[in-house]
Amino acid sequence: MTRKDRTEGIYSRREVLDESERRQYHLIQLKELLSYAYRYSEDVKKRFDRSQFHVDKFKTLTDLKHIPILKKKELIFLQSMGPRLGGLLTKDLGELRRVFLSPGPIFDPEDRHDDYWGWTEGFYAAGFRSGDVCQITFNYHLAPAGLMFEEPLKNLGCAVIPAGPGNTGTQLDIMQKLRVTGYIGTPSYLMHLAQKAEEGGMSLRKDFFMEVAFVTGEKLSEKLRSTLEKKFDMIMRQGYGTADVGCIGYECFHKTGLHISNRVFVEICHPDTGIPLKDGEVGEIVVTAFNKTYPLIRLATGDLGYVDRSPCACGRSTPRLGKIVGRVDTTARIKGMFVYPHQVEQVMSQFEDVKRWQIEVTNPGGIDEMTLHVEASNFKREDEMLHMFREKIKLRPILKIVAPGTLPPQIRPIEDKRSWD
Repeated sequence: MTRKDRTEGIYSRREVLDESERRQYHLIQLKELLSYAYRYSEDVKKRFDRSQFHVDKFKTLTDLKHIPILKKKELIFLQSMGPRLGGLLTKDLGELRRVFLSPGPIFDPEDRHDDYWGWTEGFYAAGFRSGDVCQITFNYHLAPAGLMFEEPLKNLGCAVIPAGPGNTGTQLDIMQKLRVTGYIGTPSYLMHLAQKAEEGGMSLRKDFFMEVAFVTGEKLSEKLRSTLEKKFDMIMRQGYGTADVGCIGYECFHKTGLHISNRVFVEICHPDTGIPLKDGEVGEIVVTAFNKTYPLIRLATGDLGYVDRSPCACGRSTPRLGKIVGRVDTTARIKGMFVYPHQVEQVMSQFEDVKRWQIEVTNPGGIDEMTLHVEASNFKREDEMLHMFREKIKLRPILKIVAPGTLPPQIRPIEDKRSWD
């Protein structure tokens, strides 16, 4: 397959709608979603009634601003409020295909219809094509990422190796023996694989057959992208989404930003007031997915970004999200997993000797590294703490025990020192 085959073409006609067609499409989708959700979701009905929002008065896209924003952190509380995940669902749990569990903890339901998470467009834009052999290195245990990315690859006619994370030696062996052409995972883990292969005397161009990579879960610096593309002689593109709503945006070959998926309506809102901002202004990314099963209407992602409507050379007319510039709160995404300060505090509270703690995140060589600094005297339960941390957070930190008073008086729970140059 030539590079041209991977970089040209459009998967769906909806990607090339003109502005008026797209606005009409969004209006129809939102009207249907709001009416359905109000009728079948107890939580949506309560939310609309409290804010005195009447579905029959929804006439234009700007009317959506009258619905209160739903914060992602609220899902943890709401899902515990009764059947159907606290009334967030419009059907019973037994009617679903799967239910996952993400850090928070937050349950992530998956319905039975095709391409539920909506990533097929994104994988095609990234360059995946029929006949590719694809290695998925995301987790398949409880978290949705592994299975979430299988379906779009199946739709495109690709074969999938459900490798999951870890086992570096085995991962490299599979890549060589099965002549893997596509990688799906975090960029930092691909860099880790590349480093281990080179340390073992392998040539990434001669001994491997990689042609395309889809990465997500972390910020992707242009330096890291360029390094990996040159090492493997391949195309690397990224996607953006969450375990709650699935695909939100994806890159095309021209790397002009993240084309917003046709399955969602995106607003950029002021982080404090929730008021929608103008194109080009930086604010919180607020998403409404056209998902009648799990209608998370105006879900605030906690990510900061902006919208760009300038033309793209690929021919797609969808608006694009520019660079994700940061987080609204203290939550951090590390190695593709969200780390919440309250979860860390739940672990630390089990150890009476701990005075204070702080997580420091760095990315030497483009690979995320998480260090847990703990103030404690004569602490002897390091292994137990690391085990509990991994059980709760799904990640294992580097643990550094320091004397009480070592950490500065005023500290953030999570200090993100990663560099994206």
